[in-house]
Amino acid sequence: MIVDLNIVNEYRTKINASGKPYIFDSEDDNTPEYAHFYFIGMFEGRETVYDAVMYTLRLQHESELFEIAEHRAAKHFPEYKKITYDEDENGNLEALDPLEEEIGLFMAEVIMELEEEDAVKVKEHVDIDANADFGIGLDVGLHVDEIDENTIRKFIREFNEDQLKLDETYYTFQTLDEEAI
Repeated sequence: MIVDLNIVNEYRTKINASGKPYIFDSEDDNTPEYAHFYFIGMFEGRETVYDAVMYTLRLQHESELFEIAEHRAAKHFPEYKKITYDEDENGNLEALDPLEEEIGLFMAEVIMELEEEDAVKVKEHVDIDANADFGIGLDVGLHVDEIDENTIRKFIREFNEDQLKLDETYYTFQTLDEEAI
């Protein structure tokens, strides 16, 4: 959706005040592998606000593995429901019920099987959604270790200058075992 010039100018003021070529949607949701931000650019000859989500290919890969595992669990367990992790009054995670535990183990096995087979492959991409609820939506997956200020700045500069070169290589990842590190 092309944004009204007054809104573009409102965002330009906020962006200029930030000292960066973008502003975050909400810093609470951003992680080292994911960022949601806005920046000004051209679309079909007019200035607009881009509403961008950017993430690492590793995060995309993990998300796709989880989606497949969740789908298979739903087919395997007729009584499947999403596992929710509740906290007790001390902030500790409460134990899963036996069914949730069985579903979780099933999903972990599916993920390990998919990883062994290199069944899920991802590559760099920029998907543009001109019909987003606000501005022009961008869905950006990059083969970087983290989404930091330099990564975002470089992307915006290359995107706005029509100099963006995406890596066409397909990648697969292995889940990092936190306990082994």
